[in-house]
Amino acid sequence: MVKKTAVRSPAQSKNPLTQHELTLIDTWWRACNYLSVGMIYLQDNPLLKEPLRPDHVKHRLLGHWGASPALSFVWAHLNRVIKRDDLDVTPDHILVLKNGGPKGGPGMPEWGMLPIPKKLVKQGVRDMLRISDARMSGTSYGACILHVAPESFVGGPLAFVKTGDEIEVDVPARRIHLHVPDEEIARRRASWTQPVPRYPRGYGALYSEHIGQADEGCDFDFLAPLGTIPEPEIH
Repeated sequence: MVKKTAVRSPAQSKNPLTQHELTLIDTWWRACNYLSVGMIYLQDNPLLKEPLRPDHVKHRLLGHWGASPALSFVWAHLNRVIKRDDLDVTPDHILVLKNGGPKGGPGMPEWGMLPIPKKLVKQGVRDMLRISDARMSGTSYGACILHVAPESFVGGPLAFVKTGDEIEVDVPARRIHLHVPDEEIARRRASWTQPVPRYPRGYGALYSEHIGQADEGCDFDFLAPLGTIPEPEIH
């Protein structure tokens, strides 16, 4: 059984940034000069003309999010319900997308910047924490955790997340924790069945069979072995 500890809610999180952290962020910012894939989310004008101050940075993104309930989707399901006004969702939910990885997409599509539920957009919500095994465009933005590996399609950890599970994200500690007992995870794993690949033949089937995971570079397994390839003979 996982012991739950009292943590501050995202709305209460006011962790101050140290001067060292501010210096690192400011150095990165001036090197990039643009808002990159949600790494830093600024509360005001991103084209800063002064060094970063603690009040520029949303501490929730760089700090401890606490334990928040998950809202779990696959892409087709998300598209059906994300615009519904009766969707049971709050700004503190974590949106979780499954089967968006190299094999699950297939092709690791740019689904990672999940849309904010229409119900919350009407309330003025413009960002939420989102977790997926997909990727997203370099011009996208927001608090998105991507490329989770192994992906859910092959039985990675996201495969066993259910709506209502609590997920804790601690950015400084580089930690994502699913607050579900090991025994329950084992039960879910035992009852899990791998989805059927989308393509039964052709290049799609070849791709799905041989593509690697995100942490391995999404390379074909037959390209991975080391060895010398001989020069072609010329006659």
